[in-house]
Amino acid sequence: MSKSDIQYSLPKIVTRDEWFADRKALLEEEKKATRLLDKLRAKRRRLPMVKIEKNYTFEGPNGTVSLPDLFEGRQQLLVHHFMWFDEPDTFCHGCSLEADQNYNDAFFAEMDSHDVTIAAVARAPFNRIQQEKSGKGWNFPFYSSQGTDFNYDFQATLHQARNTEFNYHSNAITDLFDGYEGDLPARSVFLKDGNTVYHAYSAYTRGLGFLATHYNYLDLTPYGRQESWEDSPEGWPQKPAYG
Repeated sequence: MSKSDIQYSLPKIVTRDEWFADRKALLEEEKKATRLLDKLRAKRRRLPMVKIEKNYTFEGPNGTVSLPDLFEGRQQLLVHHFMWFDEPDTFCHGCSLEADQNYNDAFFAEMDSHDVTIAAVARAPFNRIQQEKSGKGWNFPFYSSQGTDFNYDFQATLHQARNTEFNYHSNAITDLFDGYEGDLPARSVFLKDGNTVYHAYSAYTRGLGFLATHYNYLDLTPYGRQESWEDSPEGWPQKPAYG
């Protein structure tokens, strides 16, 4: 059976005038959400920072490098904590999809113009990262943090015995995933002033949905992302997230 043979429920069918009235009402709600997001982003720009005291090291194409090295001479650094699964020795499909969608020359040129470096970091062995980059045709900065505390300290990897460095994250992140051990969808943002690096921001899971281009497109469609957590009418296609 092909997808075109599957019959799902349909939204209510109305006249053009009725649709326009409902669309205008929804537009007002969308504008409220946009203004609320603007206020949230303004607060994010005013969030205090924490000085990084630990000397983190990473393995890259030129050998061992430090956290300041990842900035590549720019002042701001956004780290994509690229999810890695030891079993079955693979990278996250969602992280890979985002890299395929966004990480191109035009994107990095725009980030560069705003003094931002984007770098991926994974717990995977560096030779495995190189293998993945070669197979995918990726050319963005991608480092290994294998054997270090980096992912654990910033709560991108949860492990009961190791999430101890930044306890201000623990109640907000670790407690939400009680018993879970492994990588989470995560981003961390750093700012460098001279030789000093500060941790400015981190976000996880649903807090990063807006970065996935395909989700933004799907959110415009009648059936949405088609994931089981969504509030959709009965009869809409749905499946488990990442299913």
